[in-house]
Amino acid sequence: MPYVNIKVTREGTAPGASATTPEQKKALIKGVSDLLFEVMGKPRNSTFVVIEEVDMDSWGVGGVTVAEYRKHGD
Repeated sequence: MPYVNIKVTREGTAPGASATTPEQKKALIKGVSDLLFEVMGKPRNSTFVVIEEVDMDSWGVGGVTVAEYRKHGD
């Protein structure tokens, strides 16, 4: 019974978007489930996939928030 937790920053992947789209989430869930089946033989119906979107101000890298990190291009 695999459990996969995907964490991404809450922002869109296209200009003007503010979150991952339902279609993108659906593709991630299917892709991860298919991969676990193909590589490990894990049944898709027993694979749990959770996608968590985190605000860029709540995710840090290099000692600063992702929002600040991206502003400076470090």
